[in-house]
Amino acid sequence: MRFLAGFALAAGLMLTLGADSGHAQSITDAQRADIQKIIRDYLVQNPEVLQEAMAELEKKQAADEAAKHQTAVKDNAETIFNSTRQVVTGNPQGDVTFVEFFDYNCGYCKRALLDMVELMKSDPKLKVVLKEFPVLGPGSVEAARVAVAVRMQDKTGKKYMEFHQKLMTGRGQADKARALAVAKEIGLDVARVERDMASDEVRLTLEESLKLAEKLGLNGTPSYVIGNNVVVGAVGLDKLKESVNTARCGKATC
Repeated sequence: MRFLAGFALAAGLMLTLGADSGHAQSITDAQRADIQKIIRDYLVQNPEVLQEAMAELEKKQAADEAAKHQTAVKDNAETIFNSTRQVVTGNPQGDVTFVEFFDYNCGYCKRALLDMVELMKSDPKLKVVLKEFPVLGPGSVEAARVAVAVRMQDKTGKKYMEFHQKLMTGRGQADKARALAVAKEIGLDVARVERDMASDEVRLTLEESLKLAEKLGLNGTPSYVIGNNVVVGAVGLDKLKESVNTARCGKATC
């Protein structure tokens, strides 16, 4: 029976405490061996109990992690949602904000780009925020610096989105050379981009994103903040829609 393991543990505590509450009684080696054998035999005969315990542990850890994320989002909400050092697309007055941390050399980000574009097309009330999070090497940092310089040159965000999609979907390693080539292809002032790459604005933008990711406990891309929740990984369009709906109406389907 399932209560046997709990009984065995309780028995061990009782032996330790002793029958007289005023006096402690040490458990003997023989008693300890008997208790250990009872527990071992029970678990060997009922291994599903271990699976159930692990499932409960994972649920608790996930809940604890979600609570930490929500606290971090609340504490850093202004920088997450309203920083002047970020690209805003979709509906700037949307009722739900979808924030993506990405790296131009992240294969999962390339696939997740299609999900983001589809979300914007299908949800006119969605505000989308993009934050460079270059964690995959020097090439990623170079590409991110070019991207910030592109944002500085393009106040509407339209050219940035064109740049973003072309660089994200291009083949090969994203680095300074490839990023500048894309900037040139879409008609931007490449000489200005190169000048702006050395600016404090570029440096401070990337520092802000990296520090924010650290506070949120993000260690990979893509990662999202959707409403008050953090979503890690390329979870797919359906899961992203569910997260947006949860932020909007409190359930997976509004």
